[in-house]
Amino acid sequence: MIDRSTINRILDAADITEVIGDFLTLRKRGMNYWACCPFHGEKTPSFSVSPSKGIYKCFGCGAAGNAVRFVMEHEHMTYVEALKYLARKYNIEVRERELTPEEQTANNNRESMMILSSFAQDWFSEQLWTHPDGQAIGLSYFYERGFTGKTIRKFQLGYSLDKRSAFSDAALKAGYKKEFLVSTGLSIEKDDKLIDRFWGRVMFPIHSLSGRVIAFGARTLRQDKSVAKYLNSPESEIYSKTSVLYGIFQAKNTIIRSQKCYLVEGYTDVISMHQAGIENAVASSGTSLTTEQIRLIKRFTPNVTVLYDGDAAGIKASLRGIDMLLEEGMNVKVALFPDGEDPDSFARKHSNTEFETFLKENEKDFISFKTKLLSDDAKNDPIRRAELIKDVVSSIGAIPDAITRTVYVKECSRLMDIGEEVLLSEVAKFRHAKLYNSRPHTPAKTPEETPKTAAPPEITDPSLYFEKAEEEIMYYLLKYGMRHLFTVTHDEQEHAVSVAEYITGELLNDEMELKNPLYRQLFDEYRQLTGESDEERIKYFINHPNRALSEQAIHILSDLPPLTVQHYANSQEPETLRLPRIIPKAILVYKARSVKASADEVLQRLQEAQAANSQEEVNTLSGQFLLLQKNSKRLAGELKRLIF
Repeated sequence: MIDRSTINRILDAADITEVIGDFLTLRKRGMNYWACCPFHGEKTPSFSVSPSKGIYKCFGCGAAGNAVRFVMEHEHMTYVEALKYLARKYNIEVRERELTPEEQTANNNRESMMILSSFAQDWFSEQLWTHPDGQAIGLSYFYERGFTGKTIRKFQLGYSLDKRSAFSDAALKAGYKKEFLVSTGLSIEKDDKLIDRFWGRVMFPIHSLSGRVIAFGARTLRQDKSVAKYLNSPESEIYSKTSVLYGIFQAKNTIIRSQKCYLVEGYTDVISMHQAGIENAVASSGTSLTTEQIRLIKRFTPNVTVLYDGDAAGIKASLRGIDMLLEEGMNVKVALFPDGEDPDSFARKHSNTEFETFLKENEKDFISFKTKLLSDDAKNDPIRRAELIKDVVSSIGAIPDAITRTVYVKECSRLMDIGEEVLLSEVAKFRHAKLYNSRPHTPAKTPEETPKTAAPPEITDPSLYFEKAEEEIMYYLLKYGMRHLFTVTHDEQEHAVSVAEYITGELLNDEMELKNPLYRQLFDEYRQLTGESDEERIKYFINHPNRALSEQAIHILSDLPPLTVQHYANSQEPETLRLPRIIPKAILVYKARSVKASADEVLQRLQEAQAANSQEEVNTLSGQFLLLQKNSKRLAGELKRLIF
């Protein structure tokens, strides 16, 4: 591992304009440099590089980071690989920390499993191309599926001989250890002997993002119904099926260039689409789509088109799972193949041009597609129409961005002939219920056990009330934390108060905790830093080893604060002179939203208690609600506006 002092030297030496200038043509405009973004197709430059901050930010696709992050994303390197690349560029000797014995053993074991998996892929491919059974059975099957030799080699397909221990024997003879044959799942130990997990099957290697073989999928060619059609490698130190997408290594560059990812069901769907020239297709490897897989796609593009075959029942069964894509902020479209067709069969029956034209003409927005699909089923049945509304609302409610939700509400209102107000109300209820259900609950207490006073409940979903208010607070803290805000007099002594002292004092005195976990971590770490200037603190967070925290800091510093600053957008007064007015207002806005959220929560609990005729709880909650209302009005007065 690279030691911290060497990492700091690399970060200090790396000039972001020099690093990015090696890959892009940068043009200076004002204080920053601009170029067309390399991470999404565009004609007008929206990719900004700030030498003073040491960061880049694309205002088109949202990509952001420092010099190390750019090298990682542009060259598809790991963090360590990017650091070493920059070290070579700036002639810095890389000193690596000596690993502990436990770390070294774990690394060695993982590397041994990787090497064994690579050997297995080579062996299976060799049997496919050179062994008589491989040629007669495996290769014939792939040719019958329409795969060319070039495609077979591209995906490193293979064949496992129809003998119980042929591969295990070959691996042991080649010097590979029994423990790694078992831990990778390539072999199964039975009565002190090894047998092959995948014997008698065609083999589909599964690659990591960097292209190393980490697992296998295997298909039997037998007609025996008692034999599983597909087998996959078990979970291991190098393979987690929920975090991997089949074909992502072969597809990632095309996904970046086209800014679109096609999501299909199976291995052969991916392979056929690549052979048809559509090389930005991946599959979820026979598992239900997971959040980790969605975030893997999102590293390269926010745009996903899900390809369905013509099975209506299968489509409806998978609709709920695709809501996960919406929850992650993805732009989701759907393309439906004719009855009896799937991507694999369609690719074999049509030319590359016909396939591409079909996708362009048939992909539809997912929400609109779902609305029409369920509307056709509901028709004039009022009960089924009510179920339809709930189903569509659940999808719209899953979308984190409020503007996108509003656009979909308008479109669904038109398609379903239902008032926007009704849909907006239902979406709000859905999101509130989702928020309530996401919190840990304690068992209901009897009236005798219920305390007479209870703290207002914590709201944990930042997207509902707090995100922008918290972002603004963190903007001022990061950018101006060490700057003098105002002077106070206490005991006839004057005390200078900095921005950071004021913000932390206001939040801690009222025992307020930031709801966004990344902002909370940033805030906590900021308080632990001592003596640094604003520039040093900003550098600390921009180069933070936690990628999510680093990206969050970059986004905060790259964008204008969204709330209070809008009132001063046309002012010629420097922002630094406005700080004594706008920072206290930003804190008040946040407090007002917190009180409003707590009041809404208590009101809902009060209504539930009234419905349950729990008078003691009603009395307790009524008191809490009146107190929160009083605080809300006080804050409204301070803000000189109503709080909605």
